[in-house]
Amino acid sequence: RIMILSARDIKKAIKDKRLVFEPRLKPDQIGPASIDHKLSPIFKVFNTEKESLLDIKKGLPKNFTKTYRLKNNEKFILHPNSFILASTLEYFKIPADLVIRMEGKSSLARIGILVHTAGFFDPGFEGTATLEISNQSNLAVALYPNMYICQIAVHQMSSPADIPYNKRKKSLYLKQAEPTEANIKNLL
Repeated sequence: RIMILSARDIKKAIKDKRLVFEPRLKPDQIGPASIDHKLSPIFKVFNTEKESLLDIKKGLPKNFTKTYRLKNNEKFILHPNSFILASTLEYFKIPADLVIRMEGKSSLARIGILVHTAGFFDPGFEGTATLEISNQSNLAVALYPNMYICQIAVHQMSSPADIPYNKRKKSLYLKQAEPTEANIKNLL
């Protein structure tokens, strides 16, 4: 039987060290059936001064992003129709019998900020989540490190994975610790 874990079961999985979050979650981050995640202080922006085209067939050029590291109260201005890579502050480890689904916060979507992730984190994944954030509104929006940016739901699998993400040879984003650019070698 596949199910979404409740707050009680999430807390038990954390207490039993089956599901690990670093830094430790604050009690108010755990909702009835989800966990809120915070925005890290590292932002990556496409370097349009150096590149005008990303050609999947040619591979991605080196240094096609610029990295910004902000202080806690420093804001990052996301202009209309802009796109950045960021990541969750929380580094997490998923056991072989759980999966995580991540989605942006509805409060941000209602002001035009769309937070996308790969959305699905396999059993055995370990790392921060890279977030693809875009501003679809007609106003600039200030983003701040440590603000709530997305939420996850934890799903119990019907049985543990035979080969979890951390044991697969083609796992591309294992143990990422900051926003990670695309690895396109498996797309074509």
